[in-house]
Amino acid sequence: QVQLVESGGGLAQTGGSLRLSCAPSGSIFRVNAMGWYRQALGKQRELVATITRGGSTNYADSVKGRFTISRDNAKNTIYLQMNSLKPEDTAVYYCNADGLQQRSWNTPRTYWGQGTQVTVSS
Repeated sequence: QVQLVESGGGLAQTGGSLRLSCAPSGSIFRVNAMGWYRQALGKQRELVATITRGGSTNYADSVKGRFTISRDNAKNTIYLQMNSLKPEDTAVYYCNADGLQQRSWNTPRTYWGQGTQVTVSS
């Protein structure tokens, strides 16, 4: 069973930067849109950014101009470059993969990563 593996979380100061990465744990046949969501303590999970196979992106208003999502289709890997971090960016960040097929005969499914903690100190 393939899993999404996230890396790059940690502690940053206000105004600092972090870069998150997410990739499947093994080889896959295909994946459609991928993205990042986050969940702060006591709050609901919310969209941060998504990117299609073709490279079209979508961002939450709260991160526009500060975060950049990118994708390497050859590696089925996505990245989230987070600049100008704010304390309100503190959350667990989850990778999402929509329409992932491990093999060509598999039904496309949605997968979630385990989450990586991002903490921004003031």
